[in-house]
Amino acid sequence: MTSTRSVSASQQQDLLGANAREQAALRRNGIIDRIFEKGTLTLALAVLALLGTIMASLIVAGWPALQELGWSFFTGDRWAANIEHFGALPAIYGTLVTSIIAIIIAVPVSLGIAIFLTELCPVSLRRVLGTMVELLAGVPSIIYGMWGVEVLSPFLREHFPTLFPAGTGLTTAGLILAIMIIPFITAITRDVMVTVPAMMRESAYGMGCTTWEVVRNVIFPSVRGGIVGGVILGLGRALGETMAVTFVIGNNLFLSPTLTGQGTSIAALIANQFPEADGLQRSALLLLGLVLFVITFIVLAIARLMLRRIENRAP
Repeated sequence: MTSTRSVSASQQQDLLGANAREQAALRRNGIIDRIFEKGTLTLALAVLALLGTIMASLIVAGWPALQELGWSFFTGDRWAANIEHFGALPAIYGTLVTSIIAIIIAVPVSLGIAIFLTELCPVSLRRVLGTMVELLAGVPSIIYGMWGVEVLSPFLREHFPTLFPAGTGLTTAGLILAIMIIPFITAITRDVMVTVPAMMRESAYGMGCTTWEVVRNVIFPSVRGGIVGGVILGLGRALGETMAVTFVIGNNLFLSPTLTGQGTSIAALIANQFPEADGLQRSALLLLGLVLFVITFIVLAIARLMLRRIENRAP
């Protein structure tokens, strides 16, 4: 009996010890979870605070120019720092035109490359070509700009002298931007296309569908949200690109009457003039930076709305 009682007491002590250790572990895990939650919340709030600080600083720095120039800053078609005449319309126009040209060219090319890599490319070449596309996405923008000056611009000037008498201009900048964002859109589109289950593809092919019919009716409807997201990321890079555009856009501070004429963009104008700017010119350039910030924000907001509508209409 005594032996039985001692064994029972020992088991109870072991159970109590195990329960105590379990409770201590739960408390530790709870503390770690709370620390992790608060830490991630702090990081998220820090990002929002940084975004708000950047926007506030641009508003404060650009306010003198807005007070001095008023709405003529946004509607003026000439930027002349020597007479303190600052019209942002040529830069805004150049930014939007070059980005639109880039998207019009890049989207179909990127989709075609992505379709080839995922549906038509031999397995032996798929990895090699995919790696090359990813490497192109990592090429510094200044390299594209130098290539544009040394190769693309002379080519356009020599073979299309009527359209490109100087070889540089809005369309040239749009072509460079298209070449730059094609790898981004291609890589994202390819990555989302490979997520489509193989069973869906095989079922479509089993019903006698062609490759184009499979892509159009099976793959694209399944990944359209990801494709739109990739296009918007490419557009975001095109809007803010600086060095490559500065090399080939012509840096004409007047409103270009044609798409092939020379012009400027917001990023190019800021890069060219900000280092030596002061006074009202510096404030005007900072206000121009705020305009680019707002344009980018609007583009991303529209993209979010488009993605939400696409997701809501998805079956």
